[in-house]
Amino acid sequence: MALKALPRTTPASAGVDAAGVIAFVDALESNPDVELHSMMLVRHGQVVAEGWWHPYSAERVHLLYSLSKSFTSAATGFAVAEGLVDLDDTVLSYFPELDRDSTDRRSRSMLVRHVAAMASGHVEETLDRAIALDPRDLVRGFLLIPPDLEPGTVFAYNQPCTFTLAAIVQRVTGQSLSDYLRPRLFDPLGIGETGWSRDASGREIGYSGLYATTEAVATLGQLHLQGGRWGEQQLLPADWVSEATRSHIASTGENPDWQVGYGFQFWMARHGYRGDGAFGQFCVVLPEWDAVLAITGQSPDMQAVLDAVWEHLLPALREAPLTPNDADPALAARLASLALPAVAGVPAPVGSTDQVFVAATGNDQPSLTEVVLSAGSGGSWTVTLVEGVARIGAALGIGKWTVTDIIAASGGWSDADDGSNIRDLRIDLAFLDTPHRLQLYCRPGPGTFECRWVTAPLWPASLSQLRRPGPPSGSGEAGTISGQPAPPPRNASTPFA
Repeated sequence: MALKALPRTTPASAGVDAAGVIAFVDALESNPDVELHSMMLVRHGQVVAEGWWHPYSAERVHLLYSLSKSFTSAATGFAVAEGLVDLDDTVLSYFPELDRDSTDRRSRSMLVRHVAAMASGHVEETLDRAIALDPRDLVRGFLLIPPDLEPGTVFAYNQPCTFTLAAIVQRVTGQSLSDYLRPRLFDPLGIGETGWSRDASGREIGYSGLYATTEAVATLGQLHLQGGRWGEQQLLPADWVSEATRSHIASTGENPDWQVGYGFQFWMARHGYRGDGAFGQFCVVLPEWDAVLAITGQSPDMQAVLDAVWEHLLPALREAPLTPNDADPALAARLASLALPAVAGVPAPVGSTDQVFVAATGNDQPSLTEVVLSAGSGGSWTVTLVEGVARIGAALGIGKWTVTDIIAASGGWSDADDGSNIRDLRIDLAFLDTPHRLQLYCRPGPGTFECRWVTAPLWPASLSQLRRPGPPSGSGEAGTISGQPAPPPRNASTPFA
């Protein structure tokens, strides 16, 4: 079971109208561009509402994408407090071996505080250009790109800024971000196993790639809400928290909550501030309401999630405890029944046997070359994905989700009405350490399959890479990956966001 670092209480006792939380969930579930995997609402330091959409679960880590940046911010805060990093030092001073290469005046004058605030002086993302200049050392590639304007004068959401910040922390501490944060943040906050993707240089990338639980996200937000204090300990200095969570530079974006300013690896918002990551990974901190909201999901429309927070959750936060009412048990029942829709379909046609499907053209995942369907006892089925020498097996739930290691699989056959016994098979595969779900369409007639991502991973990876780096995590049966799957992503060219 997942470690519960935060105490629990009822919504009413914490001054939360449970009906507003139900309205929030209902609004997002009715939006086709929003898919929640988890939510946890904390009020006055206590969890008042929490839920996971099956097959996701509380103990399962989830790829946080750019919400990872806010954990990198915390690592920087610790390093500053310990006298290892000075925000007013130049970035180049931490990489003296690059002094001869970095000749541009603006690059040489860039300070640590500038990269912490996405204010390097570049006017757009530099990741691809930095990789092209040095595929193995992203810091060097970044410093070889002359800033367009004076550092500190312009905002651009720029992955190499955070990578460089993370590289500084790892250099001065001699540790990975994970190892440095373990005794300072993870253990005190009750955060269990995590994983963090590395690049070609072996550094944890900082700007993305952290895998952690929903409660880990909530505790990070609560720590900042409490000014860096946790119980009797002052973990992060209060002045660092204040600096990290205020606007240092005016930000730009298409949506209103991306136009309110940027701190040290935190976004300001129309209400409070937040860390966020691609596809709707959120840590929303609301100091005025003494509340934190943690969310994971697969949501292309991230603004819609925040809009629902402002419309439904904020009015539900009251100044005083509420009289116990029927809304609390109604919310508890609603959250206990959360689930992603399983694939609709019927059981296999009578006489169906094992079959190998080969890839058709134009698939979203070209590394997947075969899908093997195997019959078991009692009408059970197993699906095996073949990528080179790697084979990833999962039990197939017919009209339901069945969890096997990193994958939940749900499928069903079409209900043929032409008198034939040839029916197409649809399978959804949720890669549970990530936001992503792959849809397979198997055609028994030609013996081929097509595959499409609901949301495609933001880096070119094999399917066996779509998991927390390190030992297998989460619940379910033992893993069934055989062969030699590729290692976790170690290429700085992965465009995490």
